[in-house]
Amino acid sequence: MAESIKDLLNGNVTWVKNTLKYTPSFFEELSKEQTPQFLWIGCSDSRVPATEITNAMPGSIFVQRNIANMVVHTDSNLLSVVYYAVKVLKIKHIIVCGHYGCGGIQAAMGNQKMGFLDNWLMHIKDVYKLHSAELDLIEDKVERENRFAELNVFEQVQHLAKISFIQEEWEKGEFPSIHGWVYSLKNGIIKDLDVSVNSTADLEKIYQYLK
Repeated sequence: MAESIKDLLNGNVTWVKNTLKYTPSFFEELSKEQTPQFLWIGCSDSRVPATEITNAMPGSIFVQRNIANMVVHTDSNLLSVVYYAVKVLKIKHIIVCGHYGCGGIQAAMGNQKMGFLDNWLMHIKDVYKLHSAELDLIEDKVERENRFAELNVFEQVQHLAKISFIQEEWEKGEFPSIHGWVYSLKNGIIKDLDVSVNSTADLEKIYQYLK
C-alpha cells in the first residue's frame, strides 16, 4: 500500500510499464476517445474503486462518487455527470453501488454531531426515516446497517428514475437501465439487488414528466 506521494508517482511509472508490456497501443487508443457503457455512482470510500472491483479496463466506466452513493436532486455536480453520461456519452447502464460497512450509513444511523457533514447526512437520515418501520425491528446493529445500505441503494435508484432528462431518453428507447448493487468489503463480492429500472412504469404519477 502506498504510504507517500512518491510511492504513488513510482506506482504510476510501474503501471505504465506493465500496461505497455502487454498492450503496446493501450494509451494511444485510450487517448482518442472514451466510449464507456456504464455510469457508476458509488461511495467515496477508498476501498470501493469501480474498475478494480469489477475487473474493468480504464475507459469502460464513467464514475461519480460521494459519501454513501447518494442521488440528491440539488447536487449540480452529480446532475452534471449524469447528464453528460446520458446525453453525450450515451451510456447504456447506470449502476448505483453501495457497500456494507459504509461510514456514511453508520453516521446517519447515529445522533453524534459531525459538523458540516451533518448537512449531507440529513439526506441519508431521510432514507432511514422512510424505512424506519422495517429497520427498527432489526435488533442486530450490523444487520440493520447492512439492510439500511441496501434500502439506501434502492432509494437512489428511484431518485435517478425521477430525473427528467433520463426520462427523455426512455422515450426514445430502453436505455439507460438503472441498477442497484451492494459491495462487501469482507469478501469482495458484489450483490445484485435485482433492482433494474428503465421506464417510468413504477413511478408515482407525480414524478412522471409529460411526453
